[in-house]
Amino acid sequence: MDNQRIFLYGALLFVLFLVWDAWQKDHAPEPVTTPVVEQAGMEREDRDLPQLEAPIGTGEATVATRPLEEEAPSRGEPVRVVTDVLDLTLDTRGGDIVRAILLEYPQSKQKPDQAVELLTMEGDALYVSQSGLRAAGNRPAPDHNAIYRTASNQYVLEEGAESLTVSFIWQDAGGIEVEKRYTFRRGRYEIQMDYLLRNTSGTEWRGDAYLQLKKRQLEQERSFFNPSSYSYTGPAFYNGQKYEKLDLEDITEASLAETAPGGWAAMLQHYFLAAVIPPQDLQNRFYAAAVGPQTYRVGYVQPAKLVPAGGEAVFNNRLFIGPKLQDRLVDVAPKLELAVDYGLLTVIAEPLFWVLDKIHSIVGNWGWAIILLTLLIKVAFYKLQETSGKSMARMRKMQPKLAALKERYADDREKLNKAMMELYQKEKINPFAGCLPILIQMPVFIALYWVLLESVELRQADWMLWINDLSSPDPYYVLPVLMGLAMWGQQKLNPQPADPIQARMMMLMPLMMVAFAVIMPAGLVVYWVVNTLLSVAQQWQINRVLDNKGYNK
Repeated sequence: MDNQRIFLYGALLFVLFLVWDAWQKDHAPEPVTTPVVEQAGMEREDRDLPQLEAPIGTGEATVATRPLEEEAPSRGEPVRVVTDVLDLTLDTRGGDIVRAILLEYPQSKQKPDQAVELLTMEGDALYVSQSGLRAAGNRPAPDHNAIYRTASNQYVLEEGAESLTVSFIWQDAGGIEVEKRYTFRRGRYEIQMDYLLRNTSGTEWRGDAYLQLKKRQLEQERSFFNPSSYSYTGPAFYNGQKYEKLDLEDITEASLAETAPGGWAAMLQHYFLAAVIPPQDLQNRFYAAAVGPQTYRVGYVQPAKLVPAGGEAVFNNRLFIGPKLQDRLVDVAPKLELAVDYGLLTVIAEPLFWVLDKIHSIVGNWGWAIILLTLLIKVAFYKLQETSGKSMARMRKMQPKLAALKERYADDREKLNKAMMELYQKEKINPFAGCLPILIQMPVFIALYWVLLESVELRQADWMLWINDLSSPDPYYVLPVLMGLAMWGQQKLNPQPADPIQARMMMLMPLMMVAFAVIMPAGLVVYWVVNTLLSVAQQWQINRVLDNKGYNK
């Protein structure tokens, strides 16, 4: 079995897997939505929110929270907040973020003036943050339907300012005042959101705070011709020990409720995410549930606090609304970088990206960084590839003898195999030596595929000439054609199968890989072309050296 055949079989299996997975996703039966059962005294939207708990040390029993009021169909007044990286719209109803535009990320190269809109209130694209306070018994508290007031309907982070604070005020006639305070910082997608509660009533107040993301998640259409459609989209959370992507069917049938220290909850999509992050030193109650047809939420509830008459309490929260920039996610919350989903080969993909990022920090161009990374990978596998190359060169030399054996024992497969093994032993050739480099490098190739597909750092990244987006296919198919020519040249240097059927398959292999490369990200094809050219150069040198030595060790 030679190198080219193993590569062909591996590539075929990879393509067949993608096709099968796409077919499964496209033709699987529609998920059955479990009817939502309303609880007495509680709207459907809030049916699975964990119950209010007594503060630690009070000795009080668990008390059911006062149910949230019905979701009001009308909105409040919009309040616009603009920083250097975010253009946000907040609503005085709930004081929540209902629209978020990422100013530094155009939707496409063709639409440089239209930035990505991550959060929105519009129809099927519904995706908002919601937060509020809940109080025990009949005490007042502003949930995400409460009406706030604010000093202005527009706030801008001024030139030279490092932060911007926006406050929403809610007051109850009974003496409870709540300030919902947002703090935005220059260059940051992380947002501090605090509740400051002042109790000027004559009795104590006890309650908790919740923060959640609500999104309408339509069925994800996967296509073999759109590799990015395989990127995970949906809710996820980290409980301080384990990261988990949540299955929508599972949380439709039964909501998630789990108490954990620290952690975070998020809604993920290709390249971007929104996450809600509680204080990391508290035991927070995370939850996820379906709240309507194809509509889901994920969030957390903080431990309850007791605020005596005349006292104050602060509930600290954070949000992250932005791109999956790994160096920034690491600093925001523990393990938030896991939102960059490299799949089963994360253990290989993460180091690959780390090296790629370090190279990029030196050369300043992702295309050249990919080429230099390819060189490093080639150096790492050089000795293994050299051993394989020598074996293939000797196998190439043995082709006439193998062909003679196949002709002599054409009707006796057992004798043919025995004669071939004897020949291999006599010539000290390992026929499987060419397989090992491919088998070892295939996981690296697939891991790099996910790195180039998932890393927002490479989104719309220029290389040179016509390649202005390494995360998208080559628009003029130049790289795929170069890939095919490089593979054709590699075939000429390797032993050719004596079997005519296998020989024809090998002739078709470059064409098949060209078709495959046409839909792949250009960055991956750059790696593929450079790696193949280096393999051709290495094999040519090995063949030349062994020719000069008469194919002897």
